[in-house]
Order: sequence, then structure tokens, then C-alpha cells
Amino acid sequence: MKFDTPATTNPIDRGRVVGVAHDRIDGPAKVTGTAPYAYERHDAAPQAAYGWIVGSAIAKGKIDAMDLRAAQSAPGVLAIVTHQTAGPLGKGARNTAHLLGGPIIEHYDQAVALVIADSFENARDAARLLRIDYSPEKGRYDLAAERGHATVPKEGFGGPADTAAGNFEAGFAKAAVKVDQSYTTPDQSHAMMEPHATTAAWDGDSLTLWTSNQMVAWAVEDMAATLKIPKDKIRIVTPYIGGGFGGKLFLRADALLAALGARAAGRPVKVALARPQIPNNTTHRAATIQRIRIGADRDGIIGAIGHEVWSGDLPGGGPEVAAQQTRLLYRGTDRLTAHRLAELDLPEANAMRAPGEAVGLLALEIAMDELAEATGVDPVELRIRNDVQYDPEAGPQRPFSSRKFVECLRQGAERFGWERRVPQPGQVRDGRWLVGMGMAAAFRNNLVAKSGARVGIDGRGHVVVETDMTDIGTGSYTILAQTAAEMLGVPIEAVTVRLGDSLFPKSAGSGGQFGANSATAGLYAACVALREKLAAKAGFPANQTVFEDGLVRLGNQSQPIGALAGEEGMWAEDRIEFGKLTQDYAQATFGAHFCEVGVDVDTAEVRVRRMGGAFAAGRILNPKSARSQVIGAMTMGVGAALMEELHVDKRFGFFVNHDMAEYLVPVHADIPEQDVLFLDELDDKSSPMKAKGVGELGICGAGAAVANAIYNATGIRLRDYPLTIDKLLAQREGSALA
Repeated sequence: MKFDTPATTNPIDRGRVVGVAHDRIDGPAKVTGTAPYAYERHDAAPQAAYGWIVGSAIAKGKIDAMDLRAAQSAPGVLAIVTHQTAGPLGKGARNTAHLLGGPIIEHYDQAVALVIADSFENARDAARLLRIDYSPEKGRYDLAAERGHATVPKEGFGGPADTAAGNFEAGFAKAAVKVDQSYTTPDQSHAMMEPHATTAAWDGDSLTLWTSNQMVAWAVEDMAATLKIPKDKIRIVTPYIGGGFGGKLFLRADALLAALGARAAGRPVKVALARPQIPNNTTHRAATIQRIRIGADRDGIIGAIGHEVWSGDLPGGGPEVAAQQTRLLYRGTDRLTAHRLAELDLPEANAMRAPGEAVGLLALEIAMDELAEATGVDPVELRIRNDVQYDPEAGPQRPFSSRKFVECLRQGAERFGWERRVPQPGQVRDGRWLVGMGMAAAFRNNLVAKSGARVGIDGRGHVVVETDMTDIGTGSYTILAQTAAEMLGVPIEAVTVRLGDSLFPKSAGSGGQFGANSATAGLYAACVALREKLAAKAGFPANQTVFEDGLVRLGNQSQPIGALAGEEGMWAEDRIEFGKLTQDYAQATFGAHFCEVGVDVDTAEVRVRRMGGAFAAGRILNPKSARSQVIGAMTMGVGAALMEELHVDKRFGFFVNHDMAEYLVPVHADIPEQDVLFLDELDDKSSPMKAKGVGELGICGAGAAVANAIYNATGIRLRDYPLTIDKLLAQREGSALA
């Protein structure tokens, strides 16, 4: 099915199942422990051995020698894989560094060996007996120091590195009110619950990987390229994933080394990264330095806006595209965005929840707060005045497909009680706490990708959905079941959803907020094909046939849907392909974050007291799971604001705080109250579902709302994340904290 004209009325609009809050259909399996995760596939590989990854002890250089003898003779050891024994390997198109290092080392903790043994303990203990001699080389580990050597990156998923409209420098120079500030965000870790894990087994020359991976088709392609075997010799199975946040978009060392280990040991092998291995061995969100310049008139109307971003990655990597929301969010005739990429020898930087906007809005929305203060305009009103209903870089000829940003601002402010905010900082106190309110815009591009599915129905009227789409905790099982139930007129209990298998039709996968909308649209296409088959079997015109209550109906004639399917059942397969609507219209999701914080007047401890948000993201397919996604994202935003930071040892090139004891994330006590409002919205240019992704929108801007609330509470403006106690105390003189 080609989606190149706006959606018209279709069965999804009935709203009997889609758009209704439903419990997660995979919930019982997860809470009872019967949902099989990658490391637990004892059913598929009951005699699996265990592998332990050994990582490089240097960040840059080469291996001079490896002494494996002590490890090879240790109890239970079956085999050891190194670059010397692995055979010829390639590299997947989506991997920046080689997943198995040696003799050249590209980053600290790069996998250099896998020890396989008959038990986890034996593999772990034997791995400690390896003796590896290195020749370290001088590396580049400091973004600020390498900023001057940064270059223009090639165009990627975020579009061109630089964009411009009008004459920014001239427009900024003549502005009556100017903001010109720099902001920094640190390296961050995904810190998902389930570590990267894989169970691998060979059957002749065919490989099966039960692995924790968000993008099944990409995993097949990159594993084939790495092992140099045909794609049809690889099967990826990943029905349940314990969180990813982008850290499992691409093939990682656990999958490759499990495959190599299983081949070397002659039996299935399972490999899981220990928590301290994840930050340095896998990927992270890159640190940024951002300069934002905004020129406006005295009423706060923006005439010039510029956003420049510096980030770093390994050679061949890509930038953190943190200026992309600035291209679309606010008005301004004279515009400039630019990204620069420095080569660093730190572990690979790559996608993390809402890559680009999540950190870009941390900076932009503080700058907007600073503009509001400079002009004396309320922060909510300032954003309303600068709303624009078309792509401000392209002009009115490229309107937004839907944009309820102003409605989010107004309804969110009213619901939160924004009118009670005292504009002058440091004026509200509750006992020992200085209390402040802050707000920020939320924005995330609406990404779509072609996606396929297969749907069948048996003689009992039971529906089965198959697609390689994954569920990383986002509710894919439930939303796909709702879609099939709505389209075929059966109860959701009559639908079985099978996900995460490369034998199933290729989907969009879970990433970039494109998964739910694209995958449901692909299933919609398959259901349309099945409806046509069933209508033809009944002798009804497909465009007049109604599917409801388990019946296929035309006027006063009806037949049970199962009877039409027959004993052999009936199947249909199709995919959605998106056409020029994505070019003709700017497509995005919008929202407004509100936050109230308390800052201890003596210690400068920050406590979030409550949060609220109003969001517009097209049709909300399941309000219950959507709310869960948004409050989780808001929580990550609090983490980004107050605590999350991978500390770089700039002498040796690694992340020091590489475990959950020292890499801090919010817990329940940090988030006392969250309120979420979804605005009614249908976007007929996004997909036949008239929906958009929502899972990443909630993180975008949330941290800046916290930052702006801290300023309102204390009068201290912090521009370097995370906003920790020491930074507040360093600036307390002359503030309400003094």
C-alpha cells in the first residue's frame, strides 16, 4: 500500500478498540516470568555454554601479544575467541568500531576476546587469566579541547549538517534584544534494565541468534556483513526486550561473539554484558557544546535565530544533531543551524532516546527562558507569539501537517496552574525550600518508515499477526492487537501477535519514535488486503463491507468471519510505503512541559515537586500505554537535568562511572507527581492511522523545564548539565541561596 494522499475515513476511525485504554496483553507473561528474554532461551538451547567478554584495557593503540595458556587450561574452558582465531570478519554498515578488536584497538573496553566455558562462573574466572600486552597511543578524549578541529559532518538522518535562511548575522546584529549563550550537555548512558545479551546456535552453516535487538532486519544485514555469510543463513529472534532507548538499535559485541563462540565451541553459547561493561563497550549519547543566539524585538518576536552544535565520535561516526528542532520550532526570518563533529577516541556515540532534540531542547529552551526574561514577556506567551504554522526555513509552501503547539501551551499552563507563578526569581519559600516554576516546549520530528506485516484468520475466527516489529517495553504487542481487532471487527482477546522474528515480514522496527505509527500502518495495509479477500469470498463489494462483532456484513446479510476463512484459514501480507506527503508537509509532534521544584536554601539540594505536560501527537492509539511512555520519558528528562553524566577520564579515555552505583538515574522518590494531557488530534497526512509516535516526545524539553524552574526558585542560571549541587553553590552569592 502506498500512502501518498491524506487518509480519509477508514475503519480505524470507529474507535471501538483503537484509541481506548487497554492493559498490556504481554503483561501476564512478563510479571509471571514466562516471557523469554535473550539470555533465558533454555528452551531453544538447553545445552548452551557460557561466554565472557574480555575488553581492552587501553583506549587507543594495538595488541602486541596475547597469552591464553592459563585461561585455556582453567576448569571448564571450551574455547577462546580472539582476532587471531575468529577468521576473516567484516563490519556492518551501522557499526562505527569493529565489534571484535585486535590487533588495532579503537576504544576502551572494545571486545578483544571471548572465553567460553561450561558455566558462567568458569568463563568469568578464566577470563581473568588472560594476559594481554598492549602498546598504547595518545588519544583524543576531550570535546572542548578538540572543538577547534571539528569538521562538517556528512548528511545523515537529521538532514544536512548546516541550514540557513535569510541573513542571520545581519538580522542578529540589528535585533533590539539579544541572547547569546553557550550550553553544554554531557555524555549519557542508556542504562536500560536488560543488558545486551544473546544466545547463539549453529545448525550446519545456518545461524540463529536469540538476541536483545530493536531492529531485526538491520541485525540480519549487519551480522551477514560481519560474518561474511549470506543473509538467508541468519535468523534473528527477539520477541521480548527489556528496554533499549536506542542502545540496541545496532548489532553489538554480545551478538557477534556469541555467534563466534558457538562456532568455536561446537555448541550453543550465551553471552551477556555485565553492567559495568555496557557504557564503554556499547554506545552512549554524545556530549555537546551548543551556542544559541536569538535576536528579537522588545515584544519578544524573534527575527533571527542561530544554533551551532559541537559533538564528537570515533572516526567514521556521526554527530549529535541537536539543532534540528531549531529549524522548525519558532519563527524568524534570519536563520542559521550548524553541526560540527570532532574525532574522539572515546567509545562509540550513537542514538539515545530522541537523538538530537532531547539535548537540543535542553539548550534551546533555556535560551528561550532567557529571552523571556530579557523582554519581560511571560515564557508561555513568548512561545505563543513565536509560533509558526509552516516550516520557517522553507516558507508557507511547506505547512505543518498538524500543529497544536499553542493549544498545548495554553491547556498545559491552565492545567498546571501557571498563573500562580511569581515571575521574579527567589520570591517563593516553603519552609527551608525555595520554590520555583519553569516550563519548556516539547518537539520531536515525526519519522516514518516502510513497514510490513502478515495477518491471518482461522476457522474459529481467531486472528494472528506476524511482523518482525519489536517491543522494547513500548506496548507494540497491545497496539498491534488493537489495530487488527479494529480492522477485522473482532475482540482484542481474539488476536495473537507474534513479533521479533526475521522469518516474519520486515517492519519499521523500534526506534526514532517511528515504530508504533509505521508498524500499525503496515498492519493496517495487511488487514485491508485480508478484508478484500474475505469480502470477495463472501461475494460482497470490499468498499461497502462492514467488519464487526466477528461478522462480515453487507446490509442485512452477514457471515461469520471464521466461516469465511474456512478450516485452512486465510492469510494476507502487505506493507506501507510512504510517499511525498513527508516532503510536502513538515510533520512533528508537539507539547509543553511544566515543572515545580524546591531548592533547599542551605544545601542547594533540588527536589522536583510536580510535573505536568500537554502533548499533541495525532491519534493516541492506547492512552494508557502512551501515558506510561510519556511519564517514563519525563523521568529521563529529570535525570538529564539533575544527575545523568558519564564522567570521562581524560588521561586514559574511558567512562569512569560505568555502573548503576555511580551513574545516577531518577528513582521513584525523585518523581512525586506527574500529570499528562493528550490533546485530541488526527493527522491525516502522517499515516492511515492518523497517529504519530509519542514515546520520545516526553523527554524533549523536560529537563529544560526543570532548569528554568531552578532559576525561578533561586535566581541562579545554570547552563551546563547536569545541574548539580556544586554548580548551584558556586553561584550562590547574590542569589536567593546566599
